[in-house]
Amino acid sequence: MDAPAHDHDRDHADGSGGVPPDGPASHRAVLDEVGPRLRRLREGRGLTLAVLSEETGISKSTLSRLESGQRRPSLELLLPLARAYRVALDELVGAPAVGDPRVRMTPRAMRHGGTSVALTQGLGPLQAYKMVIPDRGSDPDLRTHEGYEWLYVLAGRLRLVLAGHDLVLGPGEAAEWDTRTPHWFGSADGRPVEILSLFGKQGERMHVVAKPKPRPKA
Repeated sequence: MDAPAHDHDRDHADGSGGVPPDGPASHRAVLDEVGPRLRRLREGRGLTLAVLSEETGISKSTLSRLESGQRRPSLELLLPLARAYRVALDELVGAPAVGDPRVRMTPRAMRHGGTSVALTQGLGPLQAYKMVIPDRGSDPDLRTHEGYEWLYVLAGRLRLVLAGHDLVLGPGEAAEWDTRTPHWFGSADGRPVEILSLFGKQGERMHVVAKPKPRPKA
């Protein structure tokens, strides 16, 4: 969806010189909130300015000025930020609600294969996703991240490796865990598996951890 238009200043038709409620003053108020919102999004995802700069191609100084309100947001700057944060452009600028609470569900390719569909707007502390995960054809690569995750199997068989546990979940089964615990999940039988996933606001920033060495047999 396009960003809200910026009308030129103009007086009322009656010559009173006032500004209508949905006129330039309202637009300025929306723009004034963009900087703090950008900072909350970045900090909520645990990103530094340096990391965000690498992902967007925007310099750290420009990002800092955007967040502090010293630089006005432009479409050229907001588009890569919306892609980095995986939110719609109108959500990024906080466009006034139009009374439609429906979430625009757009499938996205996941980094390690499969498809993810966001079921939430993207700005709240909890995010919900529907995922279809194919057979990755590789050994579990345990990862950790801040937050707490819950998932529910809709179809297929899901393999969940959680620290020292190696589990298989079928349709109708759920699991939850502290995501600071090394974990991995994928297809258990080489076929696609469909799940619902719910996790905290920092759940997208992942860190690879060393795989534990096998203990020597007694």
